[in-house]
Amino acid sequence: MSSGDSNAGGTGNTPRVWGNIPPRNPNFTGREELLDQLHRRLLVDEATAVVPHAVHGMGGVGKSLLAVEYLYRRMAEYDVVWWIPAERTTQISVSLVELATRLELAPGSDAPAAVDAVLEALRIGEPYSNWLLVFDNAESPETVQRFFPAGGPGNILITSRNPQWASIARPLEVDVFRREESKQLLRLRGSEISDEDADRLAEALGDLPLAIEQAAAWHAETGMLVDEYLRLLGEKRLDLLRGTAPLDSQQPVIAAWNISLDQLETKNPAAYQLLQVCSFYAPEPIARALFARAPRGPIATELDAVLEDTIRLNLAIRDIGRYSLARFNRDDSLQMHRLVQAALQYRMTEEDRATMRRGAHLLLAANDPHDPNDFHRWDQYGSLYPHVVVSEAVRSQEHWVRNLVVNEVVYLLRRGDYASGRELARTAYKTWSETLGRDHPHTLLVARWLGFLLFSMGAYREAADLNASVLDAYRRTMGHDAQDTIDAVGNVAIDHRVRGDFAESLTLTESVHQQYLRMLGPEDPETLRAAHNLGVSLRLTGDFARARDIDEMTWNSYITMYGQDHVDTLRTWLGFILDIRELGEYGDALLYHQELVERSTSLLGTHHPSTLSAFHHLAAAQRLAGRHEQALRTAEQAQDALIRRYGPENPETQAAALELTVDLRQCGHVDRALADGFEVWHQLTRLYGHEHPRTLTAAVTLANTCRVRGDAAAAQHICRAALRHLTTRLGDDHLSSLACRSSLASCHHDLGEPDAALELDTDAYQRARRMYGDDHPHVLAHAVNVAVDLRSVGRSQESDQLRGRTVERFKRRLGSRHPAIRSAADLDRMVIDYTPMPL
Repeated sequence: MSSGDSNAGGTGNTPRVWGNIPPRNPNFTGREELLDQLHRRLLVDEATAVVPHAVHGMGGVGKSLLAVEYLYRRMAEYDVVWWIPAERTTQISVSLVELATRLELAPGSDAPAAVDAVLEALRIGEPYSNWLLVFDNAESPETVQRFFPAGGPGNILITSRNPQWASIARPLEVDVFRREESKQLLRLRGSEISDEDADRLAEALGDLPLAIEQAAAWHAETGMLVDEYLRLLGEKRLDLLRGTAPLDSQQPVIAAWNISLDQLETKNPAAYQLLQVCSFYAPEPIARALFARAPRGPIATELDAVLEDTIRLNLAIRDIGRYSLARFNRDDSLQMHRLVQAALQYRMTEEDRATMRRGAHLLLAANDPHDPNDFHRWDQYGSLYPHVVVSEAVRSQEHWVRNLVVNEVVYLLRRGDYASGRELARTAYKTWSETLGRDHPHTLLVARWLGFLLFSMGAYREAADLNASVLDAYRRTMGHDAQDTIDAVGNVAIDHRVRGDFAESLTLTESVHQQYLRMLGPEDPETLRAAHNLGVSLRLTGDFARARDIDEMTWNSYITMYGQDHVDTLRTWLGFILDIRELGEYGDALLYHQELVERSTSLLGTHHPSTLSAFHHLAAAQRLAGRHEQALRTAEQAQDALIRRYGPENPETQAAALELTVDLRQCGHVDRALADGFEVWHQLTRLYGHEHPRTLTAAVTLANTCRVRGDAAAAQHICRAALRHLTTRLGDDHLSSLACRSSLASCHHDLGEPDAALELDTDAYQRARRMYGDDHPHVLAHAVNVAVDLRSVGRSQESDQLRGRTVERFKRRLGSRHPAIRSAADLDRMVIDYTPMPL
């Protein structure tokens, strides 16, 4: 929820765009010197370059309050003022996405793209040049810094307890109040307090602003004499020191809160218990809607009654606010300071902690949307996620809470946040292995999702070891025919693909699909998922015709079940498009592919894994359709986007990088294609090994570039080794093997060995015709190369006849304007590049 409205002309009192700013503290006191100093610094930097300013200091000194007060005093001097909770990257991303919407920049539901758009708009100063971003509670410079605009005409303000910001931002340290400021705030809330009593209170509270404000609020509410308050404060401090006391700097404020908490516990036990529950959540907004759903079990007597009665719940929340124990935001959420949470947890017994932590978990589980595959539910899972992590929901003994943890893992996977998903899944797997046992259903369930996350991140060996152990456990505990066991077989099939054992993977995925057909029928979602995986395996083995038939049926079933705009529908549609493309239907494949990218972008955003995968394959479709410059632009954009999202070593990034090298060569950028080709081949070798089909395809692509650049001898050496391994792994008739055989023939031709070239090209041509018919574009490319060889050995008449037939077939298949037509007519040797299929 944003503060204020976005408007074109501004009001003279507010910025044109402003939002998320916490409410102004009506009792703000002092800090005039710091406010003036901050304003002078921001004015200086506004005239030069963006330099972050870090307002830092220990907890409770009022860093955020200072920033809020500055904004309300100076916001009219800015076009854009935006407050960003920065303790976690998810918060930053959500806030910047909202800003993108207010600036009319947001591309649908795509968070990363919206963030990029905002940062670029701020950098160039369009539509507004005078802006101020406030990153509140930014504890990790490494994490937060990447969300800063790279320059621009605005300002960045940071509040943090971390002094490391001083090395990369201009620091402004906020210390405790001066004594007069403490006394002023105390008298503001209680004018009857004498100067002497105010001095004694300030001394006892160490002039810590948060403690002073809390004590002033409590005194105003109760009217207790200062002597009595100081006596209680001394007792609470002794209680702290007898136990495991917090940091010295936190003792005064925690002791002060203990007095208010005692009063609240007496006056409204349910409100107190509600605070106890919330103390186990993250110090981030907690939606009031979280308390609207009945938990799956009792928590505490008073709290249970309040949670069933909206009126009593509102009264409890009102009493919490009267003692300044939580902040209430405009978006109908409440937020607790981490020191209030520490005070609450410190005063609990171990039994209380266990009870209230369990209550926190039960409320979270009651709000589980129960469908992490539905992108409409992702915002709900995103709001629950920080509280699931901080509350240590993985330690819950409740079945429903563990289900929520697994669903959060699936949500993070589907959202494409692999790193966060892997961290949560690993924590759950380790915890449940120790507390429930490695063979417990929840332990095995989260292990399966962890295996898929590891696969998605390229941690293949770890994924394979985990998947093998999970399959073994299911077979031991549930038998070979149980559904969970069958699912685990599907994960192991993926590991075979990673190892390059495509035939074995096909055998396994075929068996999984058949078992689901018998168990659940052809239209069950599990059967459709197995059918999709079968299509993947068929493509990898080169059986594109059968893959097309399977994928088309699966795609149509998904449309009937979910509609066209569903993640599963789009994923299988990509498979179908790849099938028809590899069967030579380049025009139809390109049209479908363009529509797929548009749909995926609209539904999921440009930076979702499904969109990125579709986008990088679009480059290959454009290239095969003869649109080489367009393909190069697409390939560069796809690789850049994947690097930004997942880094340069991610498997999908490497697949996009391989396509880019082909497009660079096709557009004449041979030197860059060669340099990038070597790097891609090295990366894939590290990822898959020397003999994996994907690595071998990269080697053949590199050889093609070497030959085009004039080094046919090096290309020949590469192709000979690659062909030997490809035929062993995939057989002689796989498109990848045929493309390698053609590349080797081209090397012989360039080295003045036309007879050897003719023999290889003729063999490849005949095999391709048997596999794909006379009119497949790859078959026609092989025919052109045979015609070139025939002319080289003096058989010109045969060459001309073959060339004539081939040109006519090319025109019928690809249209008269495709670049391949001119190459065929001119008898230019054709480079046949094979695009590896997704694993």
